[in-house]
Amino acid sequence: MKITVHSSGLTPHEPLEEFLTKKINKLGTFYDKIMECEVHLKMENTSAKENKTAEIVLTVPRDHIVVKKTSTSFEESIDLCVETAKKLLIKKKETA
Repeated sequence: MKITVHSSGLTPHEPLEEFLTKKINKLGTFYDKIMECEVHLKMENTSAKENKTAEIVLTVPRDHIVVKKTSTSFEESIDLCVETAKKLLIKKKETA
């Protein structure tokens, strides 16, 4: 699966990219037909502590699965996205 990371207004550091790659590669165990994954990392322009947004777009045959979460850290946002995506992929596999 091809993973592309887009970040606006920041440069993701190496440990974050490793964390992201490890988490997303695990999604392949739940649905083996994922063709591509795009990750968008963005810092929201708010004064709230929960301002780090991660959006994951998974390309699967004849569909896209989009998950977007905001929390206090990118790692937490990615974790929440991956958990939600995992549930959606399991549901998709059961209906396929």
